[in-house]
Amino acid sequence: MVFDLLSALYLVAFVLSGVAIARVYLSKERPLVRLWLGGVIALLLLIWLPALFSLLLGFTLLSQLLALAVAVCFGTLCAILAKNKPVMKNDWLSECDVLFTLLPLLVIGIVLLSTHTILPVNGGLSVGQSTYGDLAMHLGFITSIAEQHTFPPMYSICPGTPVGYPFLSDSISSTFYALGADLRFATMLPAMYAYALVLLGVYLFFERYLKDRATTRLATLLFFLGGGFGFAYCFDLLQQDPGKLTRFLTAFYETPTNNVTVGIKWVNPIADMLIPQRATLFGWAFLFPCLYLLYRAAFEQDRKSFTLLGILAGGLPLIHTHSFLALGVISAVYLFRSILRNEEKAQWLGYLRYALIVAVLAGPQLLLFTFRQSGSFLHFNWNWANETDSFLWFYIKNLGLLFLLLPAALLGTSKRHRAILSGAGVLWLLAETIQFQPNPYDNNKLLFVCFAFLCGLIAEYLMRIYRSLRKAEGGRALSTKLLAVFVMTALFLSGTMTLAREYNSEYELLGPSEVAAAEFVKESTAPNATFLTSNNHNNAIAALTGRNIVCGSGSYLYYHGVNYADREQALYRMYEEPTEYFAALSAKYHVDYVYFSSQEFSKFNCDLTYFEENCQCVYNSGGILIYAVSPTP
Repeated sequence: MVFDLLSALYLVAFVLSGVAIARVYLSKERPLVRLWLGGVIALLLLIWLPALFSLLLGFTLLSQLLALAVAVCFGTLCAILAKNKPVMKNDWLSECDVLFTLLPLLVIGIVLLSTHTILPVNGGLSVGQSTYGDLAMHLGFITSIAEQHTFPPMYSICPGTPVGYPFLSDSISSTFYALGADLRFATMLPAMYAYALVLLGVYLFFERYLKDRATTRLATLLFFLGGGFGFAYCFDLLQQDPGKLTRFLTAFYETPTNNVTVGIKWVNPIADMLIPQRATLFGWAFLFPCLYLLYRAAFEQDRKSFTLLGILAGGLPLIHTHSFLALGVISAVYLFRSILRNEEKAQWLGYLRYALIVAVLAGPQLLLFTFRQSGSFLHFNWNWANETDSFLWFYIKNLGLLFLLLPAALLGTSKRHRAILSGAGVLWLLAETIQFQPNPYDNNKLLFVCFAFLCGLIAEYLMRIYRSLRKAEGGRALSTKLLAVFVMTALFLSGTMTLAREYNSEYELLGPSEVAAAEFVKESTAPNATFLTSNNHNNAIAALTGRNIVCGSGSYLYYHGVNYADREQALYRMYEEPTEYFAALSAKYHVDYVYFSSQEFSKFNCDLTYFEENCQCVYNSGGILIYAVSPTP
C-alpha cells in the first residue's frame, strides 16, 4: 500500500510538471485546454523519460528516479518562469457542460478497469470478457521489463526475440511496478489517467471544430456509445426463444456490437478497445490532442500549433503505431489541400517544421523497431474484416443510422466540414483496401479514427434537423422530441447493451494455486530464469513473474510476426519424450525450471517419471510441480 501511494505521488509529480510547462508555453489557452494539454505533456514525459534513461542504464530503479528528477527540475523551472506570466482566465462553472458529458463515461471506464484488471477473487485473479484475451500478454510485458531490466525489451514468451509491439504502452506500468507498486495498481493507475485524457481529448477536439456545445455533446456520445443495428439481431433471437434474454448478459462475445457469427464487428470503443487494448488507449491519449492541434494549424492558420504537434506526434510510433499512421495520412491530405489552395508560404513552412520534428523524433523508432517488424505485413484486403455480407449491408448493420445518414449529411454540410473530413476519407479508403498487420480486424484502429469524424458530421446534421423541426413547430415540439427519442434509441441501444454486458462479465484468468506458485517463483528464482511451461495464453509464469518461458501463446506471437514453430514443437518433445530430447533442447533454450500444472497435463502426455529421476522438485503445492533442471545449491 505504501508503494502504491509512492507510485501515485510519482505520477502526480509528472502531472504537475506537465501543467507547469503548459502554463509557460500555452499561457493564452483556455484553462481547461491548458490543463488537458499539460496532462498530455506529462504523459509524454512519463512514458519517454524513463525509457530514454533505460536505454542507457537498463530498466532499473535508478532510471525511474533520474526521469523523475529531470521532470521535476524542468517543471520547477517552468513554474518559476510562469510566476508572473499572465494567463487566460476562465470561469470554471462554464465548463460544467464538459463535466456532465464526460463524468458518466469516466465512471464507466474506471469501473471496468477496476473489475477487469486481475481482480483478486478467492485467491485467484479474475478479469472481464474484453480483457480475458490480451491482458495476460500486457502483464507479461509489464513484469518482464521491470524484473529483467532489459531495454528495449525482449519477448519473455520467446526469449531472445526483440519486442516489435509498441511496448511503451506497457513500460509505463513497468515504471510503477519497478517502484514497488502492486501489479494490479501499476497496471490500472496510468491506464485510468490515459482514459481520462482520451475522454477530454475527444470532447475538446469535437468542440474546436464543431463550434457548438450541444453538437459536441452528441458527437462525443456517438463516438463512445453509438452503434449499429446489432440490437435487432438480439431481439430477433428473443422472438424465437424468450429464454435467450440471459445470453445477452452472459454469453461470451455475443453482444450487439461484437458478434462475429452474424457479421457484427463494429465494436464499442470503451468495452473492446480502450479497456483491453493498452496501445490503443495510450495512443488515443495522444492522437486526439494531435488532431486538435492539426485542425488549428491547418484550418485556423495557428502555425504555433505545428511545434507541439510535431513533438507529440514524434513520440507516437512506439506507443501506438496505428495512431501514428492515421495522423500521418490525415496530415498529408491537409498538406496537399494547402498546396492546392496555394496558401501562403508561412503555412507550408509550418508543415515543414512539423515534418522535420517528426522525422527527428519518430525516425529512429520507425527504422529500428516498426519497419523491422511490419515490413512483411502489408497486403491488399478489400472491405476490412467483412467475410459474410455485401459491402453496403455490412456497414448498414454495423453502423446503423450513422451509415444511412452519411450521404444526406455529406450533401448538406458545409464546404469547410467536407475539407475537414477529407483526411478521414482517404484514411478510410486505405484501411478498407490495405491490411497493415496479420489480423485484418486490427485495421479498425485506423477505421475508428475515421469514425470520429463521421460522428462529428452526423451530430452536426442531426442537430441541424432537430433545431429546424423545433423552430417549425413553434411551441408544439412534442412530436420532434418523440422523434429524437426514437433516433437516439436506434443510435445508442447497441452500445449501451454492450457496456451492460461488459460490466456483467467475470472470468477467472489464473486460479489460486497458480497465483501461489507465481509468488514462489518471484521469491525463489532469478529474474532471467527460463521455464518450460505450456503455451497457454493465461500463463501464470509469463504474466505474473516476468520470467521467460520457452514458448508463449501463438495468439500473441503469430500476430506480432514472430516465428515460434520450432519452439512450440520443442515443448512437445521435452514434455513427452524427455529421455531422447530434453537434455539437448533444454540446453538450446536455456531451460532452468520445468513447470507442471493442469495446463501441461491436459495438453501433453507428460513423462513425469523422467523429471522425478533427473531433476530436483523445488515446489509441490495445489497440484503444481516445479522442477529445477540443475540441482539448487
